[in-house]
Amino acid sequence: MAAVVLVTAVLIICQIFPVKAADDENLYALSAVLMDGETGRVLYGKEAYKGRPNASTTKVMTCILALELAKGDDYVQVSGNAASQPQTRLGMREGQQFYLEDLLYSLMLKSHNDSAVAIAEHIGGSVEGFAEKMNEKAKELGCKDTHFVTPNGLDGEDEGGIHHTTARDLALIMAYAIKNATFVHITQTRDYTFTDISGKKHYSVHNTNAFLDMETGVISGKTGFTGNAGYCYVCAVRQDERLFIVALLGCGWPGNKNYKWSDTKKLLSYGRENYQYVMLPELPQLPEIPVTEAAPGKEDPYPQKSDRSGYPPKQVMLKIHAVLSEKDREKRYLLKKTETITWETELPDKLPAPIQKNQKIGTLHAKLNGKELLSCLVTADDKIDRITYKWYVDKVFKDYFH
Repeated sequence: MAAVVLVTAVLIICQIFPVKAADDENLYALSAVLMDGETGRVLYGKEAYKGRPNASTTKVMTCILALELAKGDDYVQVSGNAASQPQTRLGMREGQQFYLEDLLYSLMLKSHNDSAVAIAEHIGGSVEGFAEKMNEKAKELGCKDTHFVTPNGLDGEDEGGIHHTTARDLALIMAYAIKNATFVHITQTRDYTFTDISGKKHYSVHNTNAFLDMETGVISGKTGFTGNAGYCYVCAVRQDERLFIVALLGCGWPGNKNYKWSDTKKLLSYGRENYQYVMLPELPQLPEIPVTEAAPGKEDPYPQKSDRSGYPPKQVMLKIHAVLSEKDREKRYLLKKTETITWETELPDKLPAPIQKNQKIGTLHAKLNGKELLSCLVTADDKIDRITYKWYVDKVFKDYFH
């Protein structure tokens, strides 16, 4: 049976002062997440995996799908359903036409519900068809407990359940969305003016994400509110090279509109004080593995003639190495001062010949707090042939007749 060989190379970051944990009671939000935007790791969570309604933060998904599945100069025809959406709305009328790009500014800056439905119907053929695409994308991104019913975040329910997400899933969606330069440009725009395609109706929208001017390094953000969801917010911020995602659900109700700004600042401060980027530690030195029934190497094809006990030949040892991609080698991880990354290898205690060069031998895992960050293959350095009947015949002939 194969044995598990543990090889640990530990990266230790010295700690001078104890790290203070974020205090759940000091956050207004019912659910909150601070995420490492580069790896998707949750750095802090308060009911991070509990499903809740998320109001207009839904529009982050609506926008990124529109950017990926349609063109900015598409004509979007307004239906009666879109025109009848409740406030907040652009005020479009049935039969009007708009460029898709203009509606994305309406969607993300002013959070217009009618624009969201018009976009959804244009891309999905219907709100229901678009919701299917939203849910497919959520699964693709690794969301664990998200179900979209409406493109604008208004309350909705279908056979799959009620419209909801989690703080963790919402942060994951934002971390994906900011990889799109057009998404970032739209959500950073303060003011935008446009017309319908006829040029007769003029519109002007102002960005409601006040956090853009509250902190340095804000990349993107989206607010949301319904009576059921309360105030919600998700944003991406880069400070001192650290990329943080903050997601808040149920962060107060009317009269507490600024709670979301307070919680966001508190989480960012916690991240700055306690987390720094580090690289993976050096790869561990891997042991050589004994190979059974192996033919001897070319440098020593046979034991000495006087060595009548040289059957089979001396033990052959296999050298191995880890195959870590350049992308993985350059990954950075936000760690607390007390956290370490360890390498753990899974290797057999011995192997039978034959073995091919670059054959998979085992696996190397990088782990943090017992959870896997990444894994890579461990492979053979050289080819090793299996000893054969012909080898024994040649050996006897050499020893006794030469």
